[in-house]
Amino acid sequence: MEDFSLPLGSFSLGFDSSTQSLKATVLDASLNIVAQEIVNFDSELLHYKTKDGVYRDPSVNGRIVSPTIMWVEALDLILERLQKSGLDFGKIVAVSGSGQQHGSVYWKTGSSRVLFSLDPKKQLADQLGDAFSVKESPIWMDSSTTEQCRAIEKAVGGAMELSSLTGSRAYERFTGPQIRRIFETQPEAYKSTERISLVSSFMASLLIGSYAAIDHTDGAGMNLMDIKERTWSKKILEVTAPSLEEKLGKLAPAYDVAGKIAPYFVERYHFDKNCLVIQWSGDNPNSLAGLTLNSPGDLAISLGTSDTVFAITNEHQACLEGHVFPNPVDTKGYMVMLCYKNGSLIREEIRNNCGDKSWDVFNEYLQRTPPLNGGKLGFYYKDHEIIPPLPVGFHRYVLENFKGDTLDGVKETEVTEFDAASEVRALVEGQFLSMRAHAERFGLPSPPKRIIATGGASANHSILKEVASVFGCNVYKIQSSDSASMGAALRAAHGWLCSKKGSFVPISSMYSGKLEKTSLNCQLAVAAGAHDLVSKYGLLMKKRVEIENRLVQKLGRL
Repeated sequence: MEDFSLPLGSFSLGFDSSTQSLKATVLDASLNIVAQEIVNFDSELLHYKTKDGVYRDPSVNGRIVSPTIMWVEALDLILERLQKSGLDFGKIVAVSGSGQQHGSVYWKTGSSRVLFSLDPKKQLADQLGDAFSVKESPIWMDSSTTEQCRAIEKAVGGAMELSSLTGSRAYERFTGPQIRRIFETQPEAYKSTERISLVSSFMASLLIGSYAAIDHTDGAGMNLMDIKERTWSKKILEVTAPSLEEKLGKLAPAYDVAGKIAPYFVERYHFDKNCLVIQWSGDNPNSLAGLTLNSPGDLAISLGTSDTVFAITNEHQACLEGHVFPNPVDTKGYMVMLCYKNGSLIREEIRNNCGDKSWDVFNEYLQRTPPLNGGKLGFYYKDHEIIPPLPVGFHRYVLENFKGDTLDGVKETEVTEFDAASEVRALVEGQFLSMRAHAERFGLPSPPKRIIATGGASANHSILKEVASVFGCNVYKIQSSDSASMGAALRAAHGWLCSKKGSFVPISSMYSGKLEKTSLNCQLAVAAGAHDLVSKYGLLMKKRVEIENRLVQKLGRL
C-alpha cells in the first residue's frame, strides 16, 4: 500500500502571518499538533506602536498600513521561542505559511543580494531595514484606492468583465489597485522597486533567501491574474502600472516547492539543509485546507479580525460581490469567499461599551435576550465595510409589529440607541444575518450541510449558538481555533508529499480514514436551531436586506 504520510518522527511547520500576530503550528507525521507559538505585534513589538497590528493614517481617508519590517522581526522572535521550547528544527522536513491576503511588499532594487547573503549571526530585521522602497505595506483593511478601482474596471470593460477575468470586481484592498495608487502617488518609489510580493510570498522569500513566486490562490486576490488560465492577465497589467510583470515574477501552484530553507536558518536555528519551503498562500485558502473543507455542501466561517465565509465549488462564475480563488489543495476546483472587514474588533468594541469589557457579561446578554431581538436590527461598522460597501457608522432600527411570521404591516423606525443587552444581540444577529443573506445571493447552499467554524471567536459557544440558529445547521470545530497556521502545516506536508511523488496528489490521501485520530478532526460544537426559528430568521434577513440596500444607495459605493 502506497504511503501518503511524512517519514516517522518528522515534522511539518506552518506559519500564519496575520494582521495582529505571527503564529506557528508544528504537526507530527500523524498530523497531530506538537508545538504552537504566537507573537502579538501590539503587545510584544511595542516599538512599532501599532494598534491592532496596523497604522491608520488620519491624513489620507481609508489608508491603513503595517510596517513591513515588523513582520521580519516577528519571524526571528517566533523561531527563537520555538527553539527555547525544545523543538528540534532538524526534524522539520517542510515549511509553509499563510499570509494575510492582499497585503503587499515593495522590495527596493538591490535587495535580492541582501536577501541572498543574510548573516546568521545577526537578526533579520537588522539586515533588511533598508530593503524596501515602500516601508509601510498597504493591507486588506486599506480602502484608499476607490479612484484606482473604478479606473481599472473602466479600462477593461466594466466590473463584471474584471470579475470574469480575475474572480472579483475591483476592490480597494486588492493588490492591483494598491499598486496603481503607489505608481500614481509615489512614482519614484515604484520606479525603484525590483520585486512586489504579497505577504505570503514575502515571508516565503525570507525563508528561502531569494524572491519566492506568488501562488495561484493568493495571486487571485490581486485583480491581476487570469483565474481560468492561472497566468498574469497582460490586459490588466497594462492598465495597472508599467513594467509590472517583471516586478511580480512568476506564479506557481500552491503545492509547489518555493525552494530549500536558506543557510541563515540552517546555521542559526539548525534546520536540516534539505528542508523544503512550500509555496505560502493566503490566510483564507490556508484555513480552507486546515478545516479539511472538501464537500460542496459545507460552509466555513472564520471569526477573526475580519469575518469570512468560504466554500468550494467546481466552477467559476463571475459575480459583483464576493470572490473566487483557485482551490489551494485542488488543481482544478475553486474556493468562493465573502469577506467582512468588521469582525472581532467591532465585537470587542460593543463588548467594551455594553458588557463592562467582559465576554461573560457579553454572553449573558446574548443568552437572556430572545431570538429575533424583538425586531431590533443593527448595522455596526467600525471600519469601512466591504459587504455591503458602507462607511464607518452605526445604524439601528426597530421593526414594529414584527413577530417572525410575516412582513405585512411591519414598519421600521430608526433609533439612536438600544439598551445594552439588545445592542449585543443586534450586533451578533446582524453579522450572521448578513452572512446568510450574501451567501444565498452568491449561490452557496442554504441551509448548508454543516458549518465549520474557526478563528478566535469560534471559542465562544454563545456566538456559535447564534450561527447555528441563523443558518439552521450543525456547527463544527477542529481542535485548534487557528486553522490558518494549521492549514499551512498541513499544506507543508502535502507539498513535501507531492515533491516526493513528483506530481500532484490529492491532499485527502494524507488523512483519508484517519481524521478522527488527528488534530484535524471536526467535532460537533452546536446543533442546528429549530426549523421554525430558522424560517423566522429568513424573514428578518429579508427585511435587513431591504434596509441594507437603502443604506447602500444613500451612503455606499456601488
